[in-house]
Amino acid sequence: MPAISRRSLLGGLAVLAASPTLAATAEPLTVDGGDGRVTLNRFASGRTGKRPAVLVLHGSRGFDLRPQAYERYANALTADGIDAYFVRYYTQADEQAFETMHTRERREAYETGRFDAWAARVSSALSAVLAGADSSGRIGLLGFSLGGYVAAAAAARDERVSALAVLYGGMPDKIAPQVKHLPPMIELHGEADRNVPLASGEALVRLGKSVGAAAEIIRYPGKAHGFDFADNDPMTADAVSRVAGFFQARLSAA
Repeated sequence: MPAISRRSLLGGLAVLAASPTLAATAEPLTVDGGDGRVTLNRFASGRTGKRPAVLVLHGSRGFDLRPQAYERYANALTADGIDAYFVRYYTQADEQAFETMHTRERREAYETGRFDAWAARVSSALSAVLAGADSSGRIGLLGFSLGGYVAAAAAARDERVSALAVLYGGMPDKIAPQVKHLPPMIELHGEADRNVPLASGEALVRLGKSVGAAAEIIRYPGKAHGFDFADNDPMTADAVSRVAGFFQARLSAA
């Protein structure tokens, strides 16, 4: 793993220390997703004028499992002048289907059949955000676990995506052979991940490089799946800082 700079660590620790108050200030929005409405929660930066944005895609359990973990990233992004949008890409039918699935195998089979539809719903949300009066026209995707797969699929199919950050995810197997384009990307992955193997993240980065994208993987020795959801782990601070810095560099460019 690249060395952790003092600036990166201190910046990330400041984010961890911040009170998680974003939930009270989120602005709910809905957009047409083709197969049903897509619900967004917008966290606006305090900066005026046109701003870039990042769409945040939840893991398989949604935003409600550990909202404060996702809010750390929104805090860091808005502090850098980037609007953050939490995208609830599941349909009502998805929610109902998941309630009946009690094995990992059944859930994964269902998810495999839904990646195309979920990526399309993300693109619908992206269109709505880009059409906003305060949009700079530059937008990124940030996905966690299952949301990382959805983000990668959407970025491969929608060239309006300017940057992609994936945490312990990859590219869906059925979509990977079709990929001709990916934006600049960063992938963060724990080396002890038993849910999504490190090899999946490495394959995504290799795929990005094969189509000409700037792509980097950050490996976290000894860390398991969802390592950045821990409240007091310095590696959480490092992950938040790296992701925010990546988007600030890629989305603020002219």
